[in-house]
Amino acid sequence: MTIMVRDLPAEERPREKLLGYGASALSNAELLAILLRTGTSKQSVLGIADEVLAHYKERGIAGMVHMAPAELAAIRGIGMAKAATIVAAVELGRRLAVRTAEQIQVVHGPEDAAQFAMPRFRFEQKEHFAVMLLNTKNHILGLKEVSMGSLQASVVHPREVFRAAIDYAAASMILLHNHPSGDPSPSREDIAVTQRLVKAGRIMDIPVLDHIILGDCRFLSLKEKGMMS
Repeated sequence: MTIMVRDLPAEERPREKLLGYGASALSNAELLAILLRTGTSKQSVLGIADEVLAHYKERGIAGMVHMAPAELAAIRGIGMAKAATIVAAVELGRRLAVRTAEQIQVVHGPEDAAQFAMPRFRFEQKEHFAVMLLNTKNHILGLKEVSMGSLQASVVHPREVFRAAIDYAAASMILLHNHPSGDPSPSREDIAVTQRLVKAGRIMDIPVLDHIILGDCRFLSLKEKGMMS
């Protein structure tokens, strides 16, 4: 027998639970159920929410960032209208994270640089290599994407890296790239690329201060690990 939301005690229904205890008290399925609003005659809205989350089980909830409305609408109990609501909510959350990160204007250390870049690259399914461009007081002038590679590697050309620095009249730069696996441990190629760009920076008189690898809510600084040279 399917238990519908209307059959639950009032304090256990997602909407009432949110209003009474705050959004943080709800599970992912309960939050999604509020967006979906209604179920079907054969399945409760919580059941449909569970099916959506199960669809993205391998990628985790982060996989929802890349979902298309048509992909969602193919799940039983979700039409295009509900799919559009979910996609819109996820995009609002992503934009909020980016907007919050943009409040960081000065880089005092690797954590500032990582927090600034994390919302942009955390959920990407391919490697993206970017440079954070700084002035003489380490104020952020911009974050310029230089290349996009496969899931295994990025192809980084020094001329493109330093062209961005020259365009922004940067005094220094921080290299950044993401690991789609979520593990920020550096590969041999990561270290080799870093050392090549550090040498080029000395010649160009635009020092490379660090290379930060972004994982899933974590990061690694090659400078802190002593891998810059």
